[in-house]
Amino acid sequence: MPSSAFPEPPPAPGRHARRPRGAAVAAAGVAVALIAGAAVWMTRPDAGSGNVPPAQDAAASRPASAPESAAGTASAPIAASGPTKAAVSASTKPTAPQVVAKGGWIPVDQAVWGEQLADYERTKADPPVNAGNLPEFRADCKYSHRAPDDPIVAPGLPGASHMHSFVGNKAVDAHTTAADLMKFTATSCKPVVDHSAYWVPTLYEAASKKPVETTGFRVYYRSLRKSSTGVVPIPNGLRMIAGDAKKKVPTPRGAQGQFYCAFYGPGDIDGYARSENGNWPICAEPASLHFMLQFPDCWDGRHLDSPNHKDHVAFGNDAGCPAAHPVRIPALTFDIAYGAKGSKAGYHLSSDPDGRSASSMHGDAFVMWDVDAVNQRVRNCIAQRRTCNNDGYDPFSY
Repeated sequence: MPSSAFPEPPPAPGRHARRPRGAAVAAAGVAVALIAGAAVWMTRPDAGSGNVPPAQDAAASRPASAPESAAGTASAPIAASGPTKAAVSASTKPTAPQVVAKGGWIPVDQAVWGEQLADYERTKADPPVNAGNLPEFRADCKYSHRAPDDPIVAPGLPGASHMHSFVGNKAVDAHTTAADLMKFTATSCKPVVDHSAYWVPTLYEAASKKPVETTGFRVYYRSLRKSSTGVVPIPNGLRMIAGDAKKKVPTPRGAQGQFYCAFYGPGDIDGYARSENGNWPICAEPASLHFMLQFPDCWDGRHLDSPNHKDHVAFGNDAGCPAAHPVRIPALTFDIAYGAKGSKAGYHLSSDPDGRSASSMHGDAFVMWDVDAVNQRVRNCIAQRRTCNNDGYDPFSY
């Protein structure tokens, strides 16, 4: 996937990125900065009920959810267990079974989380050399498959969700657990050490009712603040939702939470027209539809999920994290590009096929990485405040 399909993120106020030698500082950052205030800071009401049964155990039958796949088939069932340090190779360390508490709260395995933190504390940073100073690393992902499944909101209930478009881990369906992500590691993302699953509601053309899939899906892991003090890796198995699937209000030009037109190359081109229903832009050549979603950067340190899939995380500020969410983690940002220019008929999301509102756009993240790889990235890229690519921080590539 060409990196030019994505913007460089805007630097925080008061700091400037040092760019690699020979690399052009595209005007894309300006476009993203404008979007940041208008589009990515979503309202965060409940995205769905947490009163759903937990994922079924291996002993239970596993009905197929019939995903529409671009590569690979659905995973086979395995026994649920807590996240482990192992990734590509199997771990022999015993782990406690994943416990789903009443009400949808999923406690973190403190022994496993403590081991990851200890490993992170032992991780040494590589020399910074001449890398840029935007504190982030990333995964670039391709479309994997569609399915009316949601292993966060409706675990164990195939077909219970509106249609979702999945990127990342190719084995994801309604029954996927953290252990599945560690066992079935085939991915549509680079780097391959990212075993996470990411998904959004499927976008459809209003006139033809044909799906429009992503042509680029970049997941940034970054610091949103002026300092990276206290940032630690995201615990494996964390689930989060950004945006609101139930929000159905118009999104005219300049509204919060809208699709926008962008082209990240020699210059940025922004479409000015809107479709007749006011929700969808029509993009000038060579721009196409984009969307950005911002996830929180603070965690409660106790739960991998909550009943509304949001209460266990929160947004902090430059002064720190809220008292109820004291653990500072890298903030995920979805930067999504679509192969669509816009039309008078507009589009609709699977989360709002009747109102055709863009405001119901939302994203889900089920995080799972090779522990050593993510620890090193957080140390090199976030703590050291250096810009990293899909391969992490390579001082010889800048």
